[in-house]
Amino acid sequence: MKIAIVILNWNGRQQLEKYLPSVIEHSTQNNASVIVADNGSTDDSIAYLTASYPEVKLIQLDKNYGFAGGYNNALCQVDADIFCLLNSDVRVTQGWLNPVPGIFESDASIVALQPKILSDRDHSKFEHAGAAGGFIDKYGYPFCKGRIMDKIETDNGQYNQFSDIFWASGACLFIRAQQFMAVGGFDADFFAHMEEIDLCWRLKNQGFRIVYSPQITVFHWGGATLEYNNPRKLFLNFRNSLWSLYKNYTGNHLRLTMFLRMCIDTFAIAKYLATFDLKNSTAIIKAHLEFYRSLANIKAKRKALQPGIVTTVHREMLKSSIIWNFFALSKKTFSAYHEFSSLGR
Repeated sequence: MKIAIVILNWNGRQQLEKYLPSVIEHSTQNNASVIVADNGSTDDSIAYLTASYPEVKLIQLDKNYGFAGGYNNALCQVDADIFCLLNSDVRVTQGWLNPVPGIFESDASIVALQPKILSDRDHSKFEHAGAAGGFIDKYGYPFCKGRIMDKIETDNGQYNQFSDIFWASGACLFIRAQQFMAVGGFDADFFAHMEEIDLCWRLKNQGFRIVYSPQITVFHWGGATLEYNNPRKLFLNFRNSLWSLYKNYTGNHLRLTMFLRMCIDTFAIAKYLATFDLKNSTAIIKAHLEFYRSLANIKAKRKALQPGIVTTVHREMLKSSIIWNFFALSKKTFSAYHEFSSLGR
């Protein structure tokens, strides 16, 4: 099984210098190749790579296509059975690739895999972007084992069971190349953020499995491109989440679900306004305006996806609101959500 580790870079010379050595050191076996796809960088990333790592294949894109478009353009130039999409600020560990072929060979319906993602700032903590695997509530809000909202857990081995998840983090995402291409890859309109959730949702609607394996551990710095509290990131997260929900939601009463989602987002706006945070409240409002402007396009995408849906039941989707559970019921750790207790195995 041929694995291609593809790192998408945009003005990330410092991250490459810090993290690429660990990828090369621990990835030379297992029939794996290391590729850097440069997303139109304007720093000296390309000169650095050429001089320091001539053995690393370099794909040069003509401009910054974002995370979604960048990977779409790069991966169509890569020959592999399994793509490993790896952020440039991820430190990998010895033997991290060893379990990968066996997991994919064990079940043809397993299409994507996420490892345990810990913080490279504090190795005892899960990392915000993925933690021990992604889940979602019925209104399209994502959360993780090990991270609910802004509450990040310490890794005490509580999530050391192989399990099905709803989405795998784009920080370190193993995915079958054939299925990635068959569904058209990422939705390039997303540009960045939530594109992996949208992709995994499409795949799950087609009956495929997304899984988490604690046998593999990586360390993610996080926020290397945009800090987590950046208004631009908040805009992309809210807009893309709305797009993904409208495109992929397969339950009854779509209009009611979208209406309730709008109400919950209004709570988020009010929360920011209460602290006089005009930048972030404005970012959410702009996300909603962009959603309405693009509604015709999203409706067309939803219609195109309908024929491929083979399942509408996902055990990894919370059937209530994560916002209500977190703030009103104080359920701030994943283990408090007993409806998911049967997923680990």
